[in-house]
Amino acid sequence: MSTPLDSPDQGGLATLDRELEELLREETVEPGDHERFSHYVKKDKILESAMTGKPVKALCGKKWTPGRDPEKFPVCPTCKEIYEKMQS
Repeated sequence: MSTPLDSPDQGGLATLDRELEELLREETVEPGDHERFSHYVKKDKILESAMTGKPVKALCGKKWTPGRDPEKFPVCPTCKEIYEKMQS
């Protein structure tokens, strides 16, 4: 016996699984230099991350969950270059 949730035609569990997979891919934390540099991120996104634990995306495209003092690391050169272009 099938239910509406089992039917792929009606956007049941198969659709939910695909949407969940897409969401998880968007939030995947990327390995890289975020441990060596401080990155530029919108302030509201940092606050949101602090409240929800969701990763943030820097100007350079790096994704990670902030959790350390950015003052202790040099600024990411790619973020800095993008930011300076935005200012001019």
